[in-house]
Amino acid sequence: MRCPRCQAENRDRVRFCEACGAKLEQVCPSCGAAGPPDRKFCGACGHSLTAAPHPAPAFASPQSYTPLHLAEKILTSKSALEGERKQVTVLFADIRGSMELIEGRDPEEARQILDTAVEAMMEAVHRYEGTVNHVLGDGIMALFGAPIAHEDHPGRPQLRRGGSPRHRQ
Repeated sequence: MRCPRCQAENRDRVRFCEACGAKLEQVCPSCGAAGPPDRKFCGACGHSLTAAPHPAPAFASPQSYTPLHLAEKILTSKSALEGERKQVTVLFADIRGSMELIEGRDPEEARQILDTAVEAMMEAVHRYEGTVNHVLGDGIMALFGAPIAHEDHPGRPQLRRGGSPRHRQ
C-alpha cells in the first residue's frame, strides 16, 4: 500500500507507514469500518469518507442561546422562583412556507437561512424578556412570565399581524 503522505510503498496489512509513521487507514464515521486512506466511500456501508463532518447544532440548548442579562436575572432570582405557581404565556412560532423556501438548496445553505430566521425570532422573544424553551428546525417555543414573572406577560409577545396571543394557566 502506498502512503498518502510520503508515497513510500508499504507491506500489506500494516496500519502505519513504515517510512513516515502516517496512518494508512481511515475509519468510516458512520459504521466504524476501517479502509485505505485513498477511498472516497466506505466499502462496508457506502457512506462518504470525504464529506465534512456535520457541525454542532446552532441551538443545542437554552444555555447556548439565552442572553447573558436574562441568564443572570434568572439565576439571581432562582430561590424565589422555585416552587412558585404562576400564569405563563406560551408562544409557538415557525417559518411559514419554510419547506418551499429551502427546497432544492444545498443543506448548509438551507440551514443558514433557517438559522438566521430562528435567531431573529429568538431576539424578539428576548427583547420582551421571554425565554426560548425549545428550538426545533424552523420554529421555537417561548415562555413569557416564566421563569421571570411579569404582570403584563400576555401582552409582551407583540404579534405583527395584530392578533392577540393565547395564554393558558
